[in-house]
Order: sequence, then structure tokens, then C-alpha cells
Amino acid sequence: MAERKPIESWLTDMDGVLIHEGVPIPGADAFIRKLRDSAKPFLVLTNNSIYTPRDLHARLQRMGLDVPVDNIWTSALATAQFLDDQRPGGTAYVIGEAGLTTALHDIGYVLTDHEPDYVVLGETRTYSFEAMTKAVRLILDGARFICTNPDETGPSTEGPLPATGAVAALITKATGRKPYFAGKPNPLMMRTGLNTLGAHSETSAMIGDRMDTDVLAGLEAGMETILVLTGLTTPEDVDKYPYRPSTVVNSIADLVDRV
Repeated sequence: MAERKPIESWLTDMDGVLIHEGVPIPGADAFIRKLRDSAKPFLVLTNNSIYTPRDLHARLQRMGLDVPVDNIWTSALATAQFLDDQRPGGTAYVIGEAGLTTALHDIGYVLTDHEPDYVVLGETRTYSFEAMTKAVRLILDGARFICTNPDETGPSTEGPLPATGAVAALITKATGRKPYFAGKPNPLMMRTGLNTLGAHSETSAMIGDRMDTDVLAGLEAGMETILVLTGLTTPEDVDKYPYRPSTVVNSIADLVDRV
């Protein structure tokens, strides 16, 4: 691979990189502490749109990971930024939780089921048939269809749960309209994150545990990509893809000395 410039800013996925099923991955605390001590710009990313950055800050802090609110970037924030750029001061019918509704309120959007500009679908643990039916009818009436992320399943202690991508597929089947996904692997989430940091892709790295979201998004955003093997991807999985990460490491602990 071509020689890259030194890394001056870091983006890292959360689940599978820093934590796993609510437990910090060994080395995550040292990595975050080293980032903060170095004063290098960084963001912790998540495709999950349920929680606000403040919620995630508190959850991570209880696990011993001190990540400031301003260093957390969610697919809900990326979606809100996209909508604010596309149609400032618009309206939306939202299926989602506080992470998404708060992000949209903060950019001045009005949440309504009366002729909204957009139907915005995010993560929730309480998808209802009534809400999905309303979303289908609003889209058929002309609302544009936006989703926070394409993940088809999400993790839980009991096993996989249907996630945004799976519900989006149902709505697409009923309407014939495909959504625009703002979260990973759309490089938009990386670029908006880099813009938030005032960072440049040539001197930034993306750390993730998934080839099809983290590595792909980082690659398409022009960043150095680092795959950790503490999440969903095994070494054997890497060769199944037509693209490769810049580096593969066992865990986030292997990157502490690179900061």
C-alpha cells in the first residue's frame, strides 16, 4: 500500500472495538486516556441511534471509559446534519428514540405526521405495526425516506435483534421506495465526523471491527483503516472481501503506542 501520512486524528467504532456486550475491551481505557492526554482530535462512532451523546457518555463512564460528550458521533447526528444541509427547518415523521428525536429537534426540525418532508427511521426496541403503517402511507403520499443506518440486526445479551435495516426492508417492500442511509458504510458519516473535528482524511484513521461497515466507510472516505479482531470479523473473513484494511490488529490494546 502507498505510504500514508502520520495519523493526527482518530475515529473509532464503539461496539466491538471499545466495548463488547456492555464490558470494556482490555486496552480501551488506556487507548482513550492516551488520546485525551495527546490532545489529538478523536471521535467515538456508533451506528446505533437510540442514545444521545450525553446518554452514551454516562454509559461509557460507568464502564470506566471517560469519553467527553463532544467526542461521540452517532448515526442520528449524521442524519440530522444531512437533513439540515438538504432542507433546513424541515419536518419529519420519526420512528426512533431520544437519540434521533433530540438530534432533529436540535437542528430545528418539527416532528409531525402531517405531510412531513421526510420519514426518518432509526433504531428502537419498540417498533410498532401502527407506526410502520403510518410511515408506509406517508412515503406513498410523497415523503422522502431516510434511515439512520442499514444494520439488519443489533446485539443483545439474548442474541441478535431486528434492527433498522430489517425494518427499512419491510417499508421498502410495501412502498417500492428505497431509503437513503446516513450511517456507516456511507462515507458521509465519516466525512461529517471529520468536519466536526476539523480533520483531514489523509491524516486520519478509522478503527472498526466490521469489514462491511467500518472498514468500507473509512476506505471510501480516504482514511487509513484498522481492523480489530475483538468483534464480528475473524482473520479468515478478511479475504472474503474485495478490499482490505490498511492494518489488522488483535485488539485496541495494540494501538495504544500508535497514538
